Amino acid sequence: MSKIEIGEIFTISDENDDEQEVEVLGVMTIEGSEYVAVAFADEVKQETEEDIDIFFLKVDEDGDFTAIESDEEFDKVSEAFDDMMEEDDE
Repeated sequence: MSKIEIGEIFTISDENDDEQEVEVLGVMTIEGSEYVAVAFADEVKQETEEDIDIFFLKVDEDGDFTAIESDEEFDKVSEAFDDMMEEDDE
């Protein structure tokens, strides 16, 4: 898989095998692993002041998205994304 870019839209399947389009909001590498921050594409497209749900996925060696397994890993990725967003605001 080629390098993942911010703004790309992917279709993923949820736990019920329902397909959802998600848009990449951020890409980060932490301790040698690549992660993406994504949100549902429909929510991103809507211009609103409401918060959107952002979630994080790990990118495996094949370029496929996998769930983050532990709370510790999630906290690391969430903090890195927050830091990245604060830098963009400056």
